Amino acid sequence: MSRRSFRIGRAKTGLGLFATKPIKKGAFIVRYSGRVIPNEEAERREARGARYMYELNKKFTLDGSSRRNIGRYANHSCRPNAETVIYRGQVRIKAMRTIKVGDEITYHYGKDYYDSYIGKARCKCVTCTLRRGRERLARKKRAARQQRAAAKLRAGRRKRR
Repeated sequence: MSRRSFRIGRAKTGLGLFATKPIKKGAFIVRYSGRVIPNEEAERREARGARYMYELNKKFTLDGSSRRNIGRYANHSCRPNAETVIYRGQVRIKAMRTIKVGDEITYHYGKDYYDSYIGKARCKCVTCTLRRGRERLARKKRAARQQRAAAKLRAGRRKRR
């Protein structure tokens, strides 16, 4: 039996972390690890397509691209159930609320990453997917109302003739 309270599995956005045991609010889940590099080097790597960068401060960034970095599998969500905390130079992912068995472990990647890579139209978290579905349904309803109103108007013009 594994000591870990999570597993790596198939998620909507690729691979993700899923709870295998209930995780209490405030509990440590996993460490986001990697090499600490200067921000200038991180920017060069990002320009070449590197994605798993975690900015620690104004000088240094953590390159979490190694597959040994299990924290990299925690996906983005606009309504996350976990958060990252920098503690003694380490990036740790901890639960913001109780996470049930089978739930995906997610945290908000931050405004800069969201604006640069994900964006409002491409976010695949549950919150954004539901919001886009509601917006799509509202547009369809609006279009149907407009078509009915136009049909009524045309029918009224025919009767007057």
